[in-house]
Amino acid sequence: MDVAGRMGRLRQRLDGAGCDALLVTNLVNIRYLTGFTGSNGYLLVAPTNALFATDGRYRDQSAEQLGAAGVEADIAVVLQPAELGDVLGRAAARLGRLGLEAGSVTWAQQRRWASAWFTGTELVPTEDLIENLRRVKDAGEVARMAEAARIADEALEVVKGMLVEGASEREVALSLDVEMRRRGASGPSFETIVASGPNGAKPHARPSHRTIGPGDLVVIDFGAVVDGYCSDTTRTFSIGEPSETARRMVEVVAESQRAGVAAVAAGVSGKAVDEACRSVIAGAGWGESFLHGTGHGVGLEIHEAPRVSSASTDTLATGHVVTVEPGVYLPEHGGVRIEDTVVVEEGGCRPLTNAPKDLVLA
Repeated sequence: MDVAGRMGRLRQRLDGAGCDALLVTNLVNIRYLTGFTGSNGYLLVAPTNALFATDGRYRDQSAEQLGAAGVEADIAVVLQPAELGDVLGRAAARLGRLGLEAGSVTWAQQRRWASAWFTGTELVPTEDLIENLRRVKDAGEVARMAEAARIADEALEVVKGMLVEGASEREVALSLDVEMRRRGASGPSFETIVASGPNGAKPHARPSHRTIGPGDLVVIDFGAVVDGYCSDTTRTFSIGEPSETARRMVEVVAESQRAGVAAVAAGVSGKAVDEACRSVIAGAGWGESFLHGTGHGVGLEIHEAPRVSSASTDTLATGHVVTVEPGVYLPEHGGVRIEDTVVVEEGGCRPLTNAPKDLVLA
């Protein structure tokens, strides 16, 4: 990954955002710009230099990680909160306009910093400066997400036999998390969803002690993290032969998902991809049972820009990574969702998730 080149691209956007420098406080954005993975850090990106401040716990880690990423920044290790304000205040004193990340700075923080840290500096709210850079993934980012998807695919193949062995939803979810870690993931990319029978009609059901049994539809939504990057997959299984309605649900959602994936390409709007999926489900008479958007961006966070929904104003571009995950949720029958994570390319897309979509587990 070209981590070292990212601050240069950020600097090119500062003037357009009305600021001369940016104080980065969102830890995900700090990781994106520097490679730092700790829990406490402040990054001040100025026109010609950068200052990274953290506490004593990360003295060695910050130097190692920024050095490994090839990032040029002064590192300040502070032992008391008051020192942090002094260090950042001095660095910002010669700057006219200092941008703050409006999405991650609280009102209380802004007031305190304005009166104590940055008394001679104009503070400017900014939105999505770094998040918009993060939309387009480089080859290294895609490779990490592909590895996360491969690990998740393998873990599901190992665990899915538990669905016919009388296991509970929580037992299956826990085993899936363990298998992903066993294969090299640092953890799941979100709380694993295993939802059977009526629980499947809740799109974000949490795994319960419910025992999975014959006749159930089971929705499994899961992903792995590799070097900070996420994968996201959903598969739906039937335990034994499904009912006529359940089979029809699966057929409709599968057709919808294929239509959505086929619609993904550079230059296509997120809204158009959503419509490709939604029109199939609406045509089957279940439009009101598709309860969420079609997809979302994936990267260092499991949900990030761009959005793929009926309200999306985003246009897909080469290098975006998004999910396509239509679903139908009927309380009396359960739920069906099928999801893949894909890389947007010119003229189409390439799937990163490749777990089989077989329906019936006998």
